Amino acid sequence: MRTVQHALPSSSSGLCRTLRSLHFGPARSGRKVYVQASLHADEIPAMLVAQHLREQLLQLEAAGLIDGEIVLVPMANPIGLSQDLQGTLFGRFDLSTGVNFNRHYKHLTAPLLERLKGKLGSDAAANVEAIRAASRDLLGEWEATTETEVLKKTLQTLACDADIVLDLHCDNQAVLHLYTGTPLADQVMPLSAQIGAEAVLLARMSGDDPFDESLSRIWWELAEQLPAHPIPNACVAITVELRGETQVEHGLAEQDAAALVAYLQQAGHIGGTPRAAPPARCAATPLEGVEPIAAPHAGLLVFKKEPGEQVQAGDVVVELIDPNTDERTELKATVSGMLFARVARRYASRGMRVAKIAGAKAFRSGKLLSM
Repeated sequence: MRTVQHALPSSSSGLCRTLRSLHFGPARSGRKVYVQASLHADEIPAMLVAQHLREQLLQLEAAGLIDGEIVLVPMANPIGLSQDLQGTLFGRFDLSTGVNFNRHYKHLTAPLLERLKGKLGSDAAANVEAIRAASRDLLGEWEATTETEVLKKTLQTLACDADIVLDLHCDNQAVLHLYTGTPLADQVMPLSAQIGAEAVLLARMSGDDPFDESLSRIWWELAEQLPAHPIPNACVAITVELRGETQVEHGLAEQDAAALVAYLQQAGHIGGTPRAAPPARCAATPLEGVEPIAAPHAGLLVFKKEPGEQVQAGDVVVELIDPNTDERTELKATVSGMLFARVARRYASRGMRVAKIAGAKAFRSGKLLSM
């Protein structure tokens, strides 16, 4: 294992933070996997999974079973991890700007179209290498100014030439679920089966350029824009939501790390015989089919449904009680599907999203992710 420390620029006098990446394998084959944990720094389960994954990768490396390169960033956001305010960790948003740490990565399709003129041909593998080289060059030219921009540039650069990217997160209270691009629907299902996902959510573009889409979306967009040249979907980028934020348990983390290893074995990035995959627990559904249930007024939240339950349109998901007026409102599902996530807090402000249901039919458009 090789360790690289990436210095971040000081945002304040006397302050210096670094990002650590761990590199496994001799990198002989040209194949690459990138895994990062807790880009939202208050999503702690991902960091524990990364600890178990590190231990398993060390053993696999010692056995000579990693022929390419696997890059693991076991703590992807030292900035967010330092944003502890009076006992509460604020790791989702950069407090200096209010911007989500998982939004506004560089969308490279337009500059790649300019950079690649006359450089692609009829060889798909050569085209992949040309696109990756141009992506590295464009990211190298990114004049990042703030500490957070440098962090985003560093993460995107580490991952931009990977065949598989796994971005490990969690939700408030949730079952394990995955997000990926619609063109990657077939490629995501082996991971879904190995890790036991209860929902797989697909979108061609979810809005605001999250990390995973900054790496995978360019491939199908370039293929559509340049139909004369063979361009495969050369980066399978998946956001893995590891249940709820308090489920920080060695048993679950070891199980999840083993599932990631088995998936990478199936994909040919780790040697050895992968364990047999259990049947997938769900079919993929469109992110446009997710119903976010929002509170129409402030109040106490009394949930009637648990994460992982199937609900039918018309079912009461949560009761909302205003303690000032005694008003009671039943919030009902308007779609049938899996209740895959809900908030951990039990008091809602007006307009707050309190639960998410994965429906089978698309009905939303525009920005599909929460803030």
